[in-house]
Amino acid sequence: MGMNMQKMMKQVQKMQAEMLKLQEELGGRTVESTAGGGAVKAVANGKQELVAIEIKPEAVDPEDIEMLQDLILTAVNGALNQSREMVNNEMRRFTGNLNIPGLF
Repeated sequence: MGMNMQKMMKQVQKMQAEMLKLQEELGGRTVESTAGGGAVKAVANGKQELVAIEIKPEAVDPEDIEMLQDLILTAVNGALNQSREMVNNEMRRFTGNLNIPGLF
């Protein structure tokens, strides 16, 4: 019995190390989303952090700030959604489709 427990603990430690490596790798990957035909672009990493936003000058209309705000929200939310999807896809590959709450 002790041998099986020791083997299982080694497997758990190996899995934890692989997950940390995957988290680090995902933090370095980015996804992007655009809005307004590319007038606004948002880039997010695998940690669901916004890492860049680009706004083309033609998107800035002092008479219509609400439109620019909407474009920014659309681009940012799109990038964050893509980031979550990227992480979920990688985690499914890693866990073999096991649903482990709180893993990411």
